[in-house]
Amino acid sequence: MEQMKKVATKWMSLSLIIRILVGLILGTLLGAFLPQATAVGILGSIFVGALKAVAPVLVFVLVTGAIANAGNGIGSRFKNVIILYVVSTLLAALVSVVGCFIFPVTMKLSLAAAEGAPPSGISEVLRNLIQNAVSNPVAAIANANYIGILCWAIIFGIGLKCLAKKNTISVVNDLSETVSLAVRWVIQLAPFGIMGLVFDAVSENGMSIFYDYGKLLTLLVVCMLIVAFVMNPLIVALYLRKNPYPLVLRCLKDSGITAFFTRSSAANIPVNMTLCERLGINRDFYSVSIPLGATINMSGAAVTITVMTLAVANTMGIVVDIPTAFMLCILSAIGACGTSGVAGGSLLLIPMACSLFSISGDISMQAVAVGFILGVVQDSMETALNSSGDVIFTATAEYRHRRKKV
Repeated sequence: MEQMKKVATKWMSLSLIIRILVGLILGTLLGAFLPQATAVGILGSIFVGALKAVAPVLVFVLVTGAIANAGNGIGSRFKNVIILYVVSTLLAALVSVVGCFIFPVTMKLSLAAAEGAPPSGISEVLRNLIQNAVSNPVAAIANANYIGILCWAIIFGIGLKCLAKKNTISVVNDLSETVSLAVRWVIQLAPFGIMGLVFDAVSENGMSIFYDYGKLLTLLVVCMLIVAFVMNPLIVALYLRKNPYPLVLRCLKDSGITAFFTRSSAANIPVNMTLCERLGINRDFYSVSIPLGATINMSGAAVTITVMTLAVANTMGIVVDIPTAFMLCILSAIGACGTSGVAGGSLLLIPMACSLFSISGDISMQAVAVGFILGVVQDSMETALNSSGDVIFTATAEYRHRRKKV
């Protein structure tokens, strides 16, 4: 018993990143050599399930408390972070168009079907956003409807602020601290959860998952890497007039790695909030901007929608001119902002973008099926880019605000 306690203490003393890497290696080895050990995969389901379960409650209580306690001067930061979110998503789509023009790719279209019904157009995406915003608040939390959660949390927070009852606000703050503590406990299970997630991926698909549809997957990954290491740092540098890479690399390491394996921006919200706290960002600000980013900051989704749509167009021999490509950038960016923060959420927006080229739903849904094949790597990269960007631009807006005050 004493020996086990020493081992546990030694394990907890290691950096979380090191423990995650250990889980990654063990998951890969077990998936490759012991695929019958299916019990290992349960760890991944438990971890992601726990994060998804606690994240809606965390967002609601934190945003409500943040608005109730908010002082003056928060508004300018929200304006800046929303601009950063939208601009980065649009530029990500533009990077993808350029990449597809330089390295055009095609795909093997099969009769494989994908689950779920895609939106029929951009109007349906906007209508869904509005409907989600006015959803029952209890149902919004139960169903992880983050648009509804944000809207009702803001309304309740403003209500508490107008009432100005310190005791009630104190209860909300205590509840926020309690849920945050529970989240920190869940995050400590990340190495075991990631081991299970990697085991599932390797045992079900084999190591060949990294080679199937190589050219298309490579283009997707390269575009996302350019956005992560060139475009996002450039935006931060222009805003802050300083070297952006210390912040960018920190966010990619502490947020992106975890998001890569959870494959859910929503599930990674607690991780991002913990990182914002370590970066010294105003809690009233990040408690709202991080959940908002998980909803509308979707650079990775914009890359996926744009590249997959142009691959379908190339496969069908459709010539895409520059004005149409620019329209695709706007459509992809708007559609990406309506993407749900869960694994594979961007793929069902591909048919909507394909409609710009009058491509039938039957053809575009085949592209969605291909997307699910690539999803083991593509969706992980997409989520890492989306989620790390939430913290990068939250920190950028905060630091710019501080610099103006000096």
